[in-house]
Amino acid sequence: MTSTDVANETEDSGPSGYAAARLRLLTEGARSGPPRRSALSALTDDWLTGLFDTGAEGLRGVSLVAVGGYGRGELSPRSDLDLLLLHDGHDDKAVAALADRLWYPVWDLGLALDHSVRTPAEARKTAGDDLKVHLGLLDARHLAGDLGLTAALRTTVLADWRNQAPRRLPELRELCADRAERQGELQYLLEPDLKEARGGLRDATALRAVAASWLADAPREGLADARRRLLDVRDALHLTTGRATDRLALQEQDQVAAELGLLDADTLLRQVYEAARLVSYASDVTWREVGRVLRARSVRPRLRAMLGGGKPAPERSPLAEGVVEQDGEVVLARAARPERDPVLPLRAAAAAAQSGLPLSLHAVRRLAATVRPLPTPWPAEAREQLVTLLGSGRPTVEVWEALEAEGLITRLLPDWERVRCRPQRNAVHVWTVDRHLIETAVRAASFTRRVHRPDLLLVAALLHDIGKGWPGDHSVAGEIIAKDVAVRIGFDHADAAVLATLVRHHLLLIETATRRDLDDPATVRAVAETVGTQSTLELLHALTEADALATGPAAWSAWRGSLVADLVKRVSAVLSGVPLEDPEAAAPTAEQERLALEAFRTGGPVLALRAQTEAPAGAPDAASGSASGSASGEQEPLGVELLIAVPDQAGVLPAVAGVLAVHRLTVRTAELRSLSLPDGVDGSVLLLDWRVAAEYGSLPQAARLRADLVRALDGSLDIAARLAERDAAYPRRRGVVAPPPRVTVAPAASRSATVIEVRAQDAPGLLFRIGRGLEGAGVRVRSAHAGTLGSNAVDAFYVTAAEGGPLPGEEAVSVARRLEELLRG
Repeated sequence: MTSTDVANETEDSGPSGYAAARLRLLTEGARSGPPRRSALSALTDDWLTGLFDTGAEGLRGVSLVAVGGYGRGELSPRSDLDLLLLHDGHDDKAVAALADRLWYPVWDLGLALDHSVRTPAEARKTAGDDLKVHLGLLDARHLAGDLGLTAALRTTVLADWRNQAPRRLPELRELCADRAERQGELQYLLEPDLKEARGGLRDATALRAVAASWLADAPREGLADARRRLLDVRDALHLTTGRATDRLALQEQDQVAAELGLLDADTLLRQVYEAARLVSYASDVTWREVGRVLRARSVRPRLRAMLGGGKPAPERSPLAEGVVEQDGEVVLARAARPERDPVLPLRAAAAAAQSGLPLSLHAVRRLAATVRPLPTPWPAEAREQLVTLLGSGRPTVEVWEALEAEGLITRLLPDWERVRCRPQRNAVHVWTVDRHLIETAVRAASFTRRVHRPDLLLVAALLHDIGKGWPGDHSVAGEIIAKDVAVRIGFDHADAAVLATLVRHHLLLIETATRRDLDDPATVRAVAETVGTQSTLELLHALTEADALATGPAAWSAWRGSLVADLVKRVSAVLSGVPLEDPEAAAPTAEQERLALEAFRTGGPVLALRAQTEAPAGAPDAASGSASGSASGEQEPLGVELLIAVPDQAGVLPAVAGVLAVHRLTVRTAELRSLSLPDGVDGSVLLLDWRVAAEYGSLPQAARLRADLVRALDGSLDIAARLAERDAAYPRRRGVVAPPPRVTVAPAASRSATVIEVRAQDAPGLLFRIGRGLEGAGVRVRSAHAGTLGSNAVDAFYVTAAEGGPLPGEEAVSVARRLEELLRG
């Protein structure tokens, strides 16, 4: 069916005919994208024109005008109809009756309508008072009635826009910035708003408004295609959900991808990110140009008066060979010859980042069009300029994006293409893979004084996740790529080997520190053997912190930092030849002995709370404090140490874990030790050393914790029921179904115990359920190391047989399988 056929059917059948034709158009498999949006707009035009002609018979000085997205002829399946009924003010009663004849049929069909009835003077005044109204009128399109009335309004509104551009454009820029602050950046969000987020359809419309002002223009190459792709995705989202939504929710991405004929949701997100990145970059360039033009306009009258009306030549300050600063941007020198100087892109980028200035769009495009490829291996200057660029801190991001927008990054580093705009479906990550790599380099730049080879640190930061574009373990794939890239850009084989090691093991320190028992000599020896040298350990420590800080707020904390620092200290001692102490041989402290004796004497649990803090640089180790006190001055709280002594009995681990869950305390680590009493005292006491933190609010008093623990141990406190009651009190939120729990046995992780790893959706009472499951399996828990990454719990438990020692292989697997079944149930 052609659009003409659809229009004829609409005219013949009235509103019901329009509804049928609309439905038929939206369900046509052969038509999508711009043709369908245009056809839907034309269909709606004809229907509304018919309504207008019928209702306005004999009425003069009235016109129907489409504005906003409808004015641009871009109707998505569930778009609002933005309409203005324009009139000359001579017959208000007749105009009101006409409005009813227009609006009610639209509402009757369930279509969203944004409508207004105004005279040209009212429309102009409203536009002057409301920037959003003015923007909508810039796309005004005549539908029916008095064409002269519409044309006059368009001319007036456009003239006002151009005359008021020096005032209106800064207002528009602020509006865009406020929206970006609220909605985030489209190119990095897992559930982006296609319209409101930065780089979305609103920003694309804003660029059209800037161009209409004649004050500046956006880089047009690729912009129309990016806008079309975002509109196509929104169309598919409307069709699959049946709702007027612009938010691309996780649970709908697979359907939207299928509607568009794409491979999967990741392919969909990558296309959305690429389009958003182009719109964002065009916005940055455009607003920078607007600012430059407005500054020049404010300065020129004074300069002309001083110079007798002459036009001053722009100042050009040298920055590097072939690179100068002009008008607040980095541009190429007049004598620069990109076709003869393959290092020039990196030199210009490094100079821009070092000076904190943006690279001129013209300069980047000239470099992309004329520069020769670098030889392999790169000359030393090219490698040094890359390191300088990466070490410039925050300005690196904007400069890198400018190079990437014109394809220069993938020319320099072809392996970058696989990670470019690649989404990370992990709530912990706030960036795409490529932006995360740049953010890691930015973070690493502040650590370059901590290491002897800052160049290796910065390049490792850039490459540590480069393997995420390949199947399998990204660290293993990344090791091969990093070694190849290192040799290609001119590092010798020894340095390339160090870079490969850093990429292969960039998760080693954080995973070991948070999931393994650092008092176990096997843990420290394994890390030392993997790292090999003090210099590599130094680099890996800095890379670990930079990587975590660049991941997101959930990936790093003072507590994680203290664990990693402790591990690095122990590994460094081993690499220096200092022998490891046997933790089993360590004598209990005086406080531990005191608690153990008191627990034995009273026959019940005894508790002690002690605040843990991170001392500032140069200060001594954190001192003890009260359980409910806060860290003072510059110290950052790491949590609270909870020491519990209780006569040896079954069920201690789940009882303590359950009480802590009831009191909303997060467990970070837990160590359990059986302490023999001094000579002459027959019996033993379990000593539990826990690190905990309050989810929110202050810590409970030790007396309340002890009272509940007594009740939990004697069975009078039903922890499972309390946790279930609290869970039922919270409303269920719709969201992505979490993957099932997974329980595995870590091979060769300890010589004295079996390490069982649990990965599950984090939830109150999870450690209680795990502890109960391990108790039921008849094993003893020596220590537990609990951690969370976003909504995922990653816990490790060192367990032994009842008589001590690791579990036999088959028994360990059986325990893990039973625990997994329990957690899945």
